[in-house]
Amino acid sequence: MASMFAKMVTILSLYLMLVVLVESTSTLIGGLQETDLEVTCNKVIGAQSGDDCTTISKSFKLGLESFLAINPNINCTSIFVGQWLCVNGTLTT
Repeated sequence: MASMFAKMVTILSLYLMLVVLVESTSTLIGGLQETDLEVTCNKVIGAQSGDDCTTISKSFKLGLESFLAINPNINCTSIFVGQWLCVNGTLTT
């Protein structure tokens, strides 16, 4: 009986840790998405065939996070030829 109780306590503890982790991650992601940052773009390019977020950011010596920050509405899975992309910009609050 004690062994079964110990297993139930362990399972409940793991479940609660998982819930806390998921809630923390959601809060962090939600907090990042809701910040009111203004993007000032100093240089734009038109996307070429085969471009994706990673190759463009590397071409302009930007970290992927920086590239995504100055292109807040970009969908990296559907960049189209000619799409204007910021490759040099700043963020201000």
